[in-house]
Amino acid sequence: MTKKPELVFVALGGAGEIGMNMYLYGVGSGRDRRWIMVDCGVSFGDMESSPGVEVIMPDPAFIEAEAERLQAIFITHAHEDHVGAIGRLWPRLRAPVYARPFTARFAALKMEEAGQDPGMIRPVGAWPETVEAGPFRVAFLPVSHSVPESSALLIEAGGHRVLHTGDFKIDRTPPLGEPFDEALFAEIAAGGIDALVCDSTNVFSDHPGRSEAEVAEPIAELIARAPGLVVATSFASNLARLRTIAHAARAAGRAVQVRGRAMKRMIGLAQEAGILTDFPETVGDEAAAEMPAERLLVLASGSQGERRAAMSQIAFGANDRVRLQEGDLVLFSSKTIPGNEKAVARVFNRLSELGARMVDDQDGLYHVSGHANRPDLAAMHRLVAPKLLVPMHGEHRHLVAHAELARASGIAAVVAPNGTLVRLAGGEPGIAGSVETGRLYLDGSLVIGAEDGVVRERLRLAMRGHVVAAVVVDQHGELAADPVVEVIGLMAEVDDEVPDLAVEIESVIELAFDRAERRELRSDEAIERMVATACSQLCNRLIGRKPLVTVLVSRVETE
Repeated sequence: MTKKPELVFVALGGAGEIGMNMYLYGVGSGRDRRWIMVDCGVSFGDMESSPGVEVIMPDPAFIEAEAERLQAIFITHAHEDHVGAIGRLWPRLRAPVYARPFTARFAALKMEEAGQDPGMIRPVGAWPETVEAGPFRVAFLPVSHSVPESSALLIEAGGHRVLHTGDFKIDRTPPLGEPFDEALFAEIAAGGIDALVCDSTNVFSDHPGRSEAEVAEPIAELIARAPGLVVATSFASNLARLRTIAHAARAAGRAVQVRGRAMKRMIGLAQEAGILTDFPETVGDEAAAEMPAERLLVLASGSQGERRAAMSQIAFGANDRVRLQEGDLVLFSSKTIPGNEKAVARVFNRLSELGARMVDDQDGLYHVSGHANRPDLAAMHRLVAPKLLVPMHGEHRHLVAHAELARASGIAAVVAPNGTLVRLAGGEPGIAGSVETGRLYLDGSLVIGAEDGVVRERLRLAMRGHVVAAVVVDQHGELAADPVVEVIGLMAEVDDEVPDLAVEIESVIELAFDRAERRELRSDEAIERMVATACSQLCNRLIGRKPLVTVLVSRVETE
């Protein structure tokens, strides 16, 4: 009997973290191994860990080096953390990209924004349609999630079968999108599943998942009772929720205005695709300005506290078109993603200062998750009955808890954070090695690597401050003019004894030159070291901090 080829899995992003999903499946061995990629997503920066950076992407260097053997890229659904990097990273990969029609529209937009050919995105239908990509056969299996046309993937290669769930929940009655079809998954599982690579996001939620349809009535009642202006925010991609809120507004006699580019774009794409056919007509700025507050609902993007999103603009008064008054209602129909708590709290506190009445998801009435809770994960395990479970899409603690859940029901499981190469089939299942992983940062219009040091340098500047010292020396290395110093990110006036830190530094630089021996001043490098040491030592003594020091040396010829 011929031995089946090895089938392996490795996450370059999304395993051990929330966001930046990028997964690889390989079949064969050595130089004969062929690959497919599943998802190509982003995460978002923050001022604490990545100042000045808005978008963070997985570093695809490992598969970039194998790009000639990358057969295809498959996108499971239209969320930024699964498709947001495709435009920026596609030039490094240059493989055909497959997605269901609505997701394909969103991916094509990402390609256009990055100056790439949107024609590389190839729309495909759901099961039973399949895509042939080298030795792989891949089919999109509809699942319920918080964005339409979300899909799991059935991946067949080398005589093996893997089910990659993507993001999913068990919702049998979604108001928009496809219901979870247990019969379909039972049919797929009947052929045997070697490995289930499964969403782990809500593994700590012990109650059964709820349908999106369950929030419609509470939201309608809340909006109907609101006395003044209503501002509501949710994920821009949660089209079912936006539709529910908009219909509730119309039922309460309110017009609907949409604010935020991301939200307008998602609604427009869904309408063009024929998915969102009954979204109420919206009003523009002029019409909204003429309406009494009690006759208007504003749908605003920015449920995660993003500084430039519409919700933050409204909260901090940067949007003069929407002004909240005391007693107005602000509905956060969303869950705060781990890591965004501070940003959301910042917006909440500002809304509180304005006197707004804030309602969020704490009591569970106005939001349901798009991810499977613990009982639903267990149901998926039973339905698919895989030989091996590999948890994905979660922080490390989520992966561990999900693996324990599987083992409790007799399913083997492997915890495989980013970079862990897992043998799924074609040999003893388990960890088979590791690959290098990392992060890329979109800094303005440039993509930079973590090893480039730009973000690290910004963090150092933020932590230590900066001193710039300019010195002019003659051909002998002696000062030809008074040094000039500028301090950045440090207290210029320390106390009564040190009224001007820059002047104190200039003085210590002059003293360093007076004390230096002539041979120490022959090279610019030696002068830079001497000045930097003097600056650092003085600042440490006066203010207890060693700043970064930049020394600019200019030379002049003297008689």
